Amino acid sequence: MNISVFPQPDYIYIDEILRLAKFHDKYDFALEWYQDLETLILVDGKKTPYDEAKLKRMYYYLNNKGELYFIEFKVENKYIPIGDVTFSKEDMPIVIGNKNYRHKGIGFRVILTLAKRAKFLGYDKIYVNEIYHYNIVSQKTFEKVGFKKYKKTAKGFSYILNLKNNPQLE
Repeated sequence: MNISVFPQPDYIYIDEILRLAKFHDKYDFALEWYQDLETLILVDGKKTPYDEAKLKRMYYYLNNKGELYFIEFKVENKYIPIGDVTFSKEDMPIVIGNKNYRHKGIGFRVILTLAKRAKFLGYDKIYVNEIYHYNIVSQKTFEKVGFKKYKKTAKGFSYILNLKNNPQLE
């Protein structure tokens, strides 16, 4: 979805092995991510696995709320999807669905890239609606980019990133 006068790019290249690919209707590969109990707890706070219908509803909802991308990693000259992220001014849900790619700094690089996009689009601030109190890795990743806790929620915290005078975004 276009969230500004600038259209959503088909690809955002983060570096030589990592890119964001604009959402498309082929997403069956993601179903296993959303059936994994550990992943579900981190992203939904529940253990209820997704089925194809729920996955479709989620992706179409997110695609209507902001710029939905698949996170792709280059393996043997081919990009493979390893997660997803939605970028909007109000929220930035991110999932590294393939566990083999967690704890490698990918989430940080994706979030930093999208924060730079927000600055390019002229935003003053961007937000994360909620990160659960027990999802320490996600909290630390957003904080490393410069996000600050600004509000306690029922299950965690909301975050804000001031894009002005932020040296990481230059």
